[in-house]
Amino acid sequence: MKTLGLIGTGGMGSGMAANLIKAGYSLVVNDLERDRCKGLEKQGATYASSPREVAESCDIVLSMLPNNAAAQAVGVGPGGLIEASGGANVWIDFSSIDKATIVAANDALSQKGWTLVDAAAGGVEEVAAAGQLQIWASGKKDSFDEYQSVMDPMAKSVMYVGELGNAKLVKNAMAMLAAVNHMALLEIFSWLRKGGLDAPTFESIMADSMWDCTATRNIMGKVVKGEYKPRKSWMPKDVGFGLDIARDMEVPMPFVSLASQIFAIAQATGHDGYEATGIAANVYDVMNGIKN
Repeated sequence: MKTLGLIGTGGMGSGMAANLIKAGYSLVVNDLERDRCKGLEKQGATYASSPREVAESCDIVLSMLPNNAAAQAVGVGPGGLIEASGGANVWIDFSSIDKATIVAANDALSQKGWTLVDAAAGGVEEVAAAGQLQIWASGKKDSFDEYQSVMDPMAKSVMYVGELGNAKLVKNAMAMLAAVNHMALLEIFSWLRKGGLDAPTFESIMADSMWDCTATRNIMGKVVKGEYKPRKSWMPKDVGFGLDIARDMEVPMPFVSLASQIFAIAQATGHDGYEATGIAANVYDVMNGIKN
């Protein structure tokens, strides 16, 4: 079995890494925060001190990074993959970044003999830990076919979505759709609550309607309990990427723009330290003068 490297062992990356270990892969890990790797080391992973050393110690490099700058640093920065003198020459990147960043990294790395598979993961930390991510991957189809088996242990599904960079677009698209849906549901609920309906009643109405689906049930379940997990939501960042691309493509996105403004209100009022449902619920409470 091939030795894999995984760079970025935060909430998502650690769950993904654990499932690769369970699948029988030898794993080399790296993170800027050294302590994040220690739990995986106890499970059998080996630590490497830089992306370059990860690449030199494995056959395929995977990464789950928080932003464009981190992905650029891992790929083409000092001590990055581009400086590796041997070992891996395949990089599967799952980072929540924009299309331009992954395309630019590919342009540089391909000149050094690297193959880049652009990937994106749908799901939160608990989903990653359970190995139930929805993975989208893009790039050369033969590369996808060759390396899909590496992604399978982390996912409930792995889907090819076309040319390099498309997986990042899909990730941005899913974030934009989720943002609009969260804001729409909480806006309607805040209106109904003002009229006298409570959350359990609204949940029952939605469950019996044509709008019933897994996403709606998930959102409404949290609203009924009033329990919102404290965490940094990456949705505002991914929505921002989508809007930046929309401006470049000259594609109007008024609903997404409004949802983005709701996130901005959350940030301005200190209510953004939750998952997306908590952000939406708290912002609509603020706008309706409800104190939590």
